[in-house]
Parts: sequence; structure tokens; C-alpha cells
Amino acid sequence: MTAELVRGQNHPLPQARLEVRVSTGRPVVAGAALGDGQGRVPGPEWVAHPGAPTLPGLEVSGQAASEHRLAFDLDALADSVHRVTVLLALPTATGGPVRFGAVAAPFVAVTEPDGTEVATYTITGLDAESAVIALEFYRRQDAWKVRAVGQGYAGGLADLFSDQGLPEAQQLAAGISEAVARGLARSVAPPPPRLPEQERPRQTPAPTASQGISGAVSPQPGAPGTPPQGSPYDVQGTTAAAPETALGGPIDYTHPGRRTTAPPPPPVAPAAAPGQPTQPVAGDATGWSMEERLYNQVWGMFEDLTRTVAAYRSAVDFAESRREQELDKALSDPRSRLGGQGDAALEAARDRHEQLVTQARAVLDRDLGRLIAESEVVEPALPMAFARWDSPVWHGYRPPMELPMAVRLGDLRLPESGSLRIPMLIRLPLERGLWIDSGSPGSLDSLVDADEVRRLAMDVAVTHAARLLAVYPPGEFAVHIIDPAGSGAAACAPLVGSGVLAGPPAAGAAGMADVLTRLTQRVDLVQMAVRGGASDSLPPGVDTAEQLLIVNDFPHGFDDRAVTQLRYLADEGPAVGVHLMMVADRQDAAAYGPLLDPLWRSLLRLTPVPDDHLADPWVGHAWTYEPACLPQNSQVLQHVLDQVARTRRSWNR
Repeated sequence: MTAELVRGQNHPLPQARLEVRVSTGRPVVAGAALGDGQGRVPGPEWVAHPGAPTLPGLEVSGQAASEHRLAFDLDALADSVHRVTVLLALPTATGGPVRFGAVAAPFVAVTEPDGTEVATYTITGLDAESAVIALEFYRRQDAWKVRAVGQGYAGGLADLFSDQGLPEAQQLAAGISEAVARGLARSVAPPPPRLPEQERPRQTPAPTASQGISGAVSPQPGAPGTPPQGSPYDVQGTTAAAPETALGGPIDYTHPGRRTTAPPPPPVAPAAAPGQPTQPVAGDATGWSMEERLYNQVWGMFEDLTRTVAAYRSAVDFAESRREQELDKALSDPRSRLGGQGDAALEAARDRHEQLVTQARAVLDRDLGRLIAESEVVEPALPMAFARWDSPVWHGYRPPMELPMAVRLGDLRLPESGSLRIPMLIRLPLERGLWIDSGSPGSLDSLVDADEVRRLAMDVAVTHAARLLAVYPPGEFAVHIIDPAGSGAAACAPLVGSGVLAGPPAAGAAGMADVLTRLTQRVDLVQMAVRGGASDSLPPGVDTAEQLLIVNDFPHGFDDRAVTQLRYLADEGPAVGVHLMMVADRQDAAAYGPLLDPLWRSLLRLTPVPDDHLADPWVGHAWTYEPACLPQNSQVLQHVLDQVARTRRSWNR
């Protein structure tokens, strides 16, 4: 039976292997601190937090999230550990709530590894506190118990650690904040919520012969979404006569491009034969257009794969935990060591473990098979902005007339997903800049030469810029390049040769200063116009198109003023249509120290080679990112850029 604890109440624990599940409704930081016999935390190495999530006997989450699962093996703790406190804190510098009184009451549950609840505690009564000790495990007569604490601290983690006797409390709190910020910077954001139907812009249908002088189609009486034909101010029982147009039809006062009905349902999959699974259908998601349906379907596949792999990993962990328990039990009983009983118990434990893992793998393979089948149907149906470079849609490329919902910047996969790749779609216009990391490759491609990585990084930047140019309507996107030493000249040749750049790549201190000054001034002018409510009164020389600045080989050749301007563009630019794409190795800028940390955190880090540095927003899996690469010996990039340049010239005539 589950014990529902109140503040100060304790409860015995049935075993040493436990989980603490946290649910808060808003992202919080979860951690655990080990205490000695006096309850003090001797040093930072006794605290598990997102920057150091694993200690002997416990593991916590590696990033801020609204739900956490913390794993504990109390018997594996050192003998000097007498107390374990579970900590929760609101992340700082993220724009979210700064006190627990502004969020729902946190709920924590102590469970066995199989999910059976032992005790639960809802932390109520918090107000100005931004950090709280939720629970504590403590030894009492060689047995472990749990106590509901609920002690909050308005000064955050620094005050909490100081109260626990930690000498480096301020430094550790700052380090945790930095680790959380890095985790948020590398996470893939979930799709933003849909706008209400009344605020969602829709394309106006083409006029037909049945339209009145207002340009709107006259609805049939009683049709769905048709407004009533009387005024709401009429006297009850009477109806005002509807005014008529010059063609004799009633005037429709509804907005011609606005729909008031629900979005159409997704297409129905064809009926499957008895005993056979339903065949997947492209666009099997809600949305007003096929593009929106496909976008939502891709995100649904992303979430399905996340949860499928999470369930498989949890099942394997449970199987291993159960096997260890059964082995410990068999080896701890001296009677089982006689007559072969111990060997039989060990063999039975291994067989049960193998059976559980096999069952979990079978479920994973079944779900992966369905997702792979869905991917094989969805991938060929993706529109140009969502498609791979080897898709046939690029061979018939024509510049679009409308901005797409999102753009594909690569693929995502997990170690268990096999051949399945999920398109990485980023909403447009970009909400943050991009950082193509040209530094040392990660563990997945440790044999790649450092010089080769730098070359590939600039190639990837050019490929991303070309795709953005291709998916934007003509004249609505401009690209600038800063290449101080000219090291990226070969990679930039397709952009330069086709004439799609806003100007030649800037080299040297003078060229770099000119580009940065012009873009900084543009940000200032647009900001002032927007704040003054005069966004349509910009000076004639201001280019209102979205701007992308590619910066190669940073920070070589950059002075302090240029670095300050880059930070300003990264922080203020996206809101007014100026975006930054840095091609840089963070280690090269180490001399600036923490000055540039906000710059790196504000950018979405991508790599020129596969690397598992991205995390999903649900359970925090480490996803391997694969950049969107061109097919070998393909001319599709040159074809697309030539079409973009030709269309621009025709529009500028």
C-alpha cells in the first residue's frame, strides 16, 4: 500500500534499489546530495546534478525537465554516507518562473524499480522559494527510511548548499546553472503550440464567378462556419434584412482568408486484410494543409521513437535489476550452495533475464518496423523544404511563393533505431542562430582529421545557406559571408559563382567591420520602428528581407568591437530578421573565457560529422545528428542556386 506522506513524516523502505519520480508541470532541475553522519555535505563531489549526474549508488537527470526519474542503490553508497537529500530547483536565466509559488505543487514518488509506489509526497506551501529539499533517505539502525522534508530556500541552490555546510556553495550553484543552460541549448525544442483558429493566417482562395464585390465567396445558408443572417442586436423574433451587393447577393462580412471550422481530419488509411497491420499513409496527422500534416506527422514519429526506445531501455534496466536481486538472494543463502541448488538458481535467474530482454526487444522491433514502414511512405511525400537533397523534388525545383513552415537541417537517430532516420525540422523563420562546430570530432568519428572537419564544417554551412535561399520566396532572404582569411573560398564558390550572395565575401578587418556595422544598424532601425509602431516607415535603403550572416574561422581576425557586435546580433537579431551562422571551434575562442559563453548557448550547435550531442524534449535521449549532405557527384546544388539567381534577376528587372 502506498504511503501518502506529509511534511516531516517518515516511512520504511522495502529495499535498497529505488527510483524517485518527480512531476512538476514546468522544467526543474533535480539532483541529490550525500551527507555524512552530521548531515553535512563535505564537498561538491558529494552532489549529483546535471553537470555530474552519476555518483556511486545514484544517478540523476542530465537536464532540466518537467518529469524526472532518479535511480538509487542505497546499498552501493559508501559507509560514510548516512543521508541522501533529493533537491529540486527552478532553472535560472531561462525566462521561466523564478519561484515555486508560481508553478504547480511538485509531486514526488518513491517507487521500486518495477514502478510499484512506496511513498508519495506533494510539496505544498511554497511561495518565494526557488530551491527545495523534497525528500531525504537516512540510515536508522542499519536500515534506510525516507522522510518528506519540503524545506524551501528563497536564495536558490546557493542557500540550500550553504545550509548543508558545503563550503563551495556559490561556485557549485553557478556550475549547476551553467550545466543546465548547456543542456537547454542542445535540446531540440518541441513544436510550438498552434495558434488559435482565428489568428492563424490562411491563403485566400482564388476568386470565382460566384464571388461578390468584397472578394469573398458567398456561403450557402446553413453551411458550416456560416455566420447567422441576423444582427445580434436585433429585437428577438425579428431579423434584419441582409444588405446586398451590386450583383444581388448578400454581403459576407467574414474575413476572406479565415476559416472558423476545425481542420479537416487526416486521410483514412486503406483497410488492411484481416490479421494484417494498417498500412501507413503520408499526412496521417491533423493540419490545414498537407505541409502542416506532414510536419506534425514527422514530429509524431520523433516522439513515438523516443518513447519506444525509452520503454525498451526501461524494460532492460528492470530485467537487469531483477537478475541482480535474484542472484544476490541465491548467493546469500548458504543452503543454496549445496547440492547444485545455487547453480540452478543462477541459471534460472539468467533465463528469466534473457526472456524479459527478448520480450522487450520483440516489442521494440515491432514498433521500429511500423515506424520504418511509415518513414518509407512519408519520406517520398515530403515537400521541398522537408526533403533530402537526393529527393526528386529538387530536380524540378521552382522558387516558392510562400514561406514554408520549417526547413530540414539533417536527420536524427538513436543507437537502437537501426536504419530509421527522423528528419530534423526547424521552424521558420529561425528563432535562434546556428553554430557549425568545426572543432575536434566526437567519439562517433574520432578518426576524422581536424583539418578535414574544418573543411566539412564550411561545406555544411554553405549547404544550409543554399537550402534556406531555396525555400524562401524570391527577394525575401539574403546571405552575407565574413571570411577574414579567405580559408572558406573553395566552399563558398557555389554561392559566389551563382550570384546569390548579397555581396562578395568580406575579407580583412575593413570588410568585416563594414558588414557587421550594416547589419547592426539594420537591427537597431527595425527595433526602433517596431517599438514605435512604425514598422512600415523604414528608410528606403533598409533591406527588409531576412538576413543570414555566415562567419567563418571565428575568432581569428576579430577584435573586441567585432566580438561585441556578433554577440549583439546573436541576441537581438533573430527577433527582427537577422540570423547568425557561426563556423567555429569553441576552443579557438578559449582566450575570451566566460565572455563568449552566452554566445555559444544562444546558438543551436550542429556538427559536420555525425555526433550524439542533441537531446529530445521528452526524456532526454542522446540523439545522433547527421548533417544534410549532398549526393556524391550531384549537380543539384548548382541547379538550385542557378534557379534562385535567375528568379532574382527576373524579379529585379
